[in-house]
Amino acid sequence: MAKRVELQTGGLHKIREMNPMLMSYNVEFAEVTGGTFWKTYTPEQIAGTEDFYVKPTKEGISAMYRDLMQVYAPINLYDKKLRKLAKELGQVWVRVSGTWATKTYYDFDGTTKGKVPEGYLNVLTKEQWIGVLDFVKEIGAKLMVSVANCPGLHAAEDPWTAQEAEKLFGLSKKYGVPIAAAEFANEPNMMEETGFPKGYTPEHYRRDQDLFFKWLRENYPECICVGPSTTGGDNVTFGRKSRAAGGIEQLAMKTYGCADLLDGTTEPLEVFSYHYYNGVSERLASVMPNAHWPAEEANSEEYLETAVSFARTYAPLRDKYAPGAEIWVTESGDAGGGGNTWASTYLDVLRTLNELAGFAKITNGIIFHNTLASSDYGFLSREIFDPRPNYFAVLLWNRLMGPTVYETKEPVRYGAHVYAHSRKDGKEGLVYLVINNSLEETTTVGLPKEAEVYLLAGENGNMRASVMTLNGKPLVLENNNEIPKMNPVKGKGELEVAPGSCAFVVL
Repeated sequence: MAKRVELQTGGLHKIREMNPMLMSYNVEFAEVTGGTFWKTYTPEQIAGTEDFYVKPTKEGISAMYRDLMQVYAPINLYDKKLRKLAKELGQVWVRVSGTWATKTYYDFDGTTKGKVPEGYLNVLTKEQWIGVLDFVKEIGAKLMVSVANCPGLHAAEDPWTAQEAEKLFGLSKKYGVPIAAAEFANEPNMMEETGFPKGYTPEHYRRDQDLFFKWLRENYPECICVGPSTTGGDNVTFGRKSRAAGGIEQLAMKTYGCADLLDGTTEPLEVFSYHYYNGVSERLASVMPNAHWPAEEANSEEYLETAVSFARTYAPLRDKYAPGAEIWVTESGDAGGGGNTWASTYLDVLRTLNELAGFAKITNGIIFHNTLASSDYGFLSREIFDPRPNYFAVLLWNRLMGPTVYETKEPVRYGAHVYAHSRKDGKEGLVYLVINNSLEETTTVGLPKEAEVYLLAGENGNMRASVMTLNGKPLVLENNNEIPKMNPVKGKGELEVAPGSCAFVVL
């Protein structure tokens, strides 16, 4: 049944003030050093005309990685196009982390000559890290990291040592781009699968996180202590709730929860963090079928509810372990495993915008989208850095949606996800986001006065289009990589939001 919503010019209940850097992103450590990352989908797989499938083997998922990964060169963070497009998004946090960060050796004096020391997986050079610092400085961002904690650094029974972390923090501060926030590890609740020393346990983790945060507070007190950045556990569901539970547990022999990692720790968190993905991508679907969503459900209520459900689950845990703190989703995206085949298309815009708006109604904090320019969930395509639909969607979010969050008086329902914020330009009034996730019916929006309308859709009405339109105009870069003009059209009386479309409405 078609929906109708009525927008208001005022009188809405104020919920909260949001961190202005709510929309932030990751640059994977594996991008900085170069190395293996998720294999690229073909154009046919992205369009949905060719299936992606890797047959499971008796050797387990580690053997499957041979068919799921490929080797990439380091990202060029000095690329003018990349920097220009990153700067357009405004001030953000840049998180340089990932599983690879746990196993990277910092060779800042060149002694290894490119050879990876025993017990590590990658080598980070001084030049590569200065490239990160120059990028962060150029775009006016704040930097977040995690640190090495692998067999090359120490054995499980031996306490963590700061000898590697000091290289990273010391160089950054000396260079004039200090590390502003840090988590001890990326996804620590998977223990050895994350890269920790053999035989590592939650007890070892609690000991070492305390050592790290104590060291931080003694040596770099301006750095924010963030944790635990878990993935899975704590009764969150990867995949449809109606399917058998499972999903992430199949990636690790044992997955722990926040209580395992935090109960009894003595160094308090300043920010509570977790990772969110709707499920796993087609790359992992054959071994984790319960955790994968098919494309035809990417507009469903259950699918779009996933991010909001994660936030509701973790908010009480934040209250327990870091009362009053912000929540940071330090990795976020449509699917673990590099993103689904449609992650780079317009279809994922519904999820991305709904996640930002839904999270803001529940708590204050930051969402680090995974990633800026790596794999299929990147805002920008790898190497050539062309903007994908999600890039333009979050660019509009950052330009239009102010920090004050309001209750809209419109319940979230199929065909009508309605959210309201203050205006980013500081003028009196409201900005509404209306998401019509129905692919069958048009949603009618009653406008109380003349409005500025930004209507988003897939090119030619195709939900899996690689190009998104704004008021019917394709959003693609112009000459010299200039952002196209993103002007609104005037709306008066009623606005029709076509099936699968999204609209920003400025009143």
